[in-house]
Amino acid sequence: MKVRAAELLKSCSKPDQFPETGLLEVAFLGRSNVGKSSLLNALVHRKRLARTSSTPGKTRLITFFRVEVGSVELLLADLPGYGWAKVSQKERASWQHLVESYLEDRPPLRVAILLQDLRRDFSDDETLLLEWLAEREVPALVALTKIDKLKPMRRAERVRKLKKSFDGPALDFVATSSQSGQGVEDLWRAIYRRLSAEAGE
Repeated sequence: MKVRAAELLKSCSKPDQFPETGLLEVAFLGRSNVGKSSLLNALVHRKRLARTSSTPGKTRLITFFRVEVGSVELLLADLPGYGWAKVSQKERASWQHLVESYLEDRPPLRVAILLQDLRRDFSDDETLLLEWLAEREVPALVALTKIDKLKPMRRAERVRKLKKSFDGPALDFVATSSQSGQGVEDLWRAIYRRLSAEAGE
């Protein structure tokens, strides 16, 4: 997919700050340090559009990026990671409220992409989150990240295991690597299919 433009639009700490652009939106969510920012950068072919960090829990806001890809203009939303213990209960509750407010009541949202490290098994966090999205009729798909960390045979084995172990709503799984670029075009195609399905095309 040819990315014609990509820019940071704004970062929001409260729901009333969310942008109103009229553009369709794609949300990225997952455990802290799963590689959301790195994958976003790979998708838009930019090295530093989304800030990356080796410190879990760095993303504490919802950050919106405006992207033109092919003939489509849309927003990508980078949501705070979950599962990081070194924050206060108050701060964790604040993040949860921000994320749930976005996911539950955001008309432009067309698909939520859950990122899952290929090397990790699904936990209750991922299962419950996907069930929560399904209950609210938010379309979702799973992007398996960091596939370059495993050799091809082991990688294929892990993909099969994760698909088989997931006992939830039927979902597309896309294996990706922000380092090598593997699966990035596949993920764009999965996003396009979802946008087209939502538009009734």
